Amino acid sequence: MWYTYPMDTMKTTQTLQEIYLSDCPIRQVLDRIADKWTTLVLGLLEERPMRFSELQRGIGGISQKMLTQTLRGLERDGLVIRTIYPEVPPHVEYRLSRLGVTLCGPIAAIQHWAENHIDEVISAQTAYDSRSVNPGGEVSLTVTQKG
Repeated sequence: MWYTYPMDTMKTTQTLQEIYLSDCPIRQVLDRIADKWTTLVLGLLEERPMRFSELQRGIGGISQKMLTQTLRGLERDGLVIRTIYPEVPPHVEYRLSRLGVTLCGPIAAIQHWAENHIDEVISAQTAYDSRSVNPGGEVSLTVTQKG
């Protein structure tokens, strides 16, 4: 369920219907901010401006290519500002824009939710993974009794 502010009911209803279309601009923004690399980059940049290499060292498992793509997308969407300092070699720094700062609260709320519910998620994953699939495609459950 989407929660909206009662400012313009007609526009809100239209937005709710359009968000499920692949070319909806709101959906495209949601795709960007829901990306795991985006949330990690924004989390680091919330602390302070950083150079590319600092970001790469700070985010375990991110490749140079993926970090480059993520930063370009964030810059394009107005969430990150890239500053090039005219030095030799060039010094490039990334920082959150004012718009990017507005995302820090919602992302922190999602992180807080994940921290509070991680045991439940792991338990659900374990239960799901313990199911076995028969060759015919039927799912059978492994049931254990607590004694």
